[in-house]
Formats: sequence, C-alpha cells, structure tokens
Amino acid sequence: MIKPNANTLAQGDERSIARAISWVENRHPSALNLLKTLNGNSTVIGITGPPGAGKSSLVNALVNLWSDENQRIAIVAVDPSSVFNFGSLLGDRLRMQSLFLKPNVYIRSVSSRGSLGGLSGSIIEIIEVLKHSNFDKIVIETVGVGQSEVEIAGVADTTIVVSVPESGDEIQTLKSGVMEIADIFVVNKSDRAGADTFASHLRKLAHSRATKNWECAVVLTNALAKEGVQELSDQIQKHHNFNLQKDRKVHLLAEKAFKLIQQHKMKEILLSDIEKQIDQELDKPEFNLFQFVEKFYF
Repeated sequence: MIKPNANTLAQGDERSIARAISWVENRHPSALNLLKTLNGNSTVIGITGPPGAGKSSLVNALVNLWSDENQRIAIVAVDPSSVFNFGSLLGDRLRMQSLFLKPNVYIRSVSSRGSLGGLSGSIIEIIEVLKHSNFDKIVIETVGVGQSEVEIAGVADTTIVVSVPESGDEIQTLKSGVMEIADIFVVNKSDRAGADTFASHLRKLAHSRATKNWECAVVLTNALAKEGVQELSDQIQKHHNFNLQKDRKVHLLAEKAFKLIQQHKMKEILLSDIEKQIDQELDKPEFNLFQFVEKFYF
C-alpha cells in the first residue's frame, strides 16, 4: 500500500498524490502529520459561476493553453453530492477527457459533501497537497450553487466569476452576491446576442468596486472556439503579480486558518448523531432549534 510523504509528493508521484488526497478527505489518522510537513507556492485559481455558464469548457481551454506551454496543472473539479451517500454524482468531467492523456495535467473530482459553499469540506487540505506537489497552477472548478459559493474567495489567489449574456440586466447583476467576490469577470459564450452590453454592465460594476491597486478585468470568451482564452490567461498572471502583496496574502491565510479552526472544533460532531437527537426530541411541544443547538456550543 502506498504511504504518501513529502518527498513522494514533491516528486509528483500521482499515486502518492491520489492517496494523500484520499487521506485528507477521509480524515485518515496520518493526514494531519502529513499536512504539517508540506509547503508549496502554486497559484490557486478558483472558477465559479452559475450552472450552464461553460465553466468546464473554459477550464478545458485554459488548461490546454498552459499545458502547451509545458506548465504542470492540477484540476480539482468539485461535483454535487448525493445527500444520502455523499458520492460525487458527476464524476470527472466528460468535457475534460482530452486532458487525461496529458502527462503534465492531474485531475481530481471531489464531492462537495453537503458543503454550503459548494466546495469540498477538505478543499484547503487538498490544495496544500497539490501545492507541495509542485504544480505551477491549481484550478478549482466549483459546482455553482449560488451566493454561498463566495467561500471560494477564501481559498483561491484569483477568483474568476463566469457568466453568460443571458445572466440578466444590470440590476440583477448588482444584486448577485457571487459577483462581489470576483477578481476577474468572464462573459463566456460571447458570440451570443447581448454579450457586449452585458460586459459593459460588468465593467461599470468593476469600476465602482475598484481599489487603488486593482480593478476587476472583464474578459469576453468563447471557450469552445478558444476565443479570449489567451487574454484571460494574461489577466490571471497580472492579478497573480498583484496578489504577491503581503496584505492580500495575510487576508487569504487568515481565511484559511479560520476555516481550519472551525473544522477542528466540529470534528467530534456528526450529522448522523444530530439527526438521531432531533428525531428523539422533535415530538416534544417545547422543542426549540436554538435551544437544541446551544448544547453543542463550546
């Protein structure tokens, strides 16, 4: 049986990478000790947006571009989960089939396992495993579940929000919580009617949120036709250069530390146990959810 360690991961051994990710997903007793030995500096790119926006096609186009430049790329495709068995329903994306044969591309499909933000509960640990494995870029594609998905901004160095011209008018765009976490806006399927108008609305939004250091770029793409993909890659690199500033790094690390502390505090609390207790108490006339939850506070 393969026992992953810092050396085998640094060498890029795919069997070690796969086993290490399984360890952290399943809370293996050796996972924490392994994580304490890891250190990496890969660029983490989060790609989010509503279903049907073409996220998988965009990831496919971007990774093909970087692969042709001899970069090593890891893709973490976060799939919806069954509420009964916590399995990954979609499996590895069929649209990424061409990437499986590339020796410098590693693909892992993980289950969101009920995480409200659309990310795997072990996403931070998975990223650290991949960072230590010396990938140039790590791409996270999320399930696109709505406003709760803003948690991706806490784990990615650059967050890309993908939309399509049919996403709605300017007011709807401004109301969408997901749009507030974008470092780069992408209007995909830009050959459709209304793409330029929608992009103009996004530029106004980006300008209203601009800081002295960064104003969100708006890139029009047609992923299937590979249009706009190079421009998007250039904007990712530009934002990465900006991201090297200490204040941004401190903020991201604080977000990650906060999530890890939350996970540690909750590690002894099982959903199945909560369900059993609620089942026993729900018939009581005085049942109150907030009083029930209070007993789990530390």
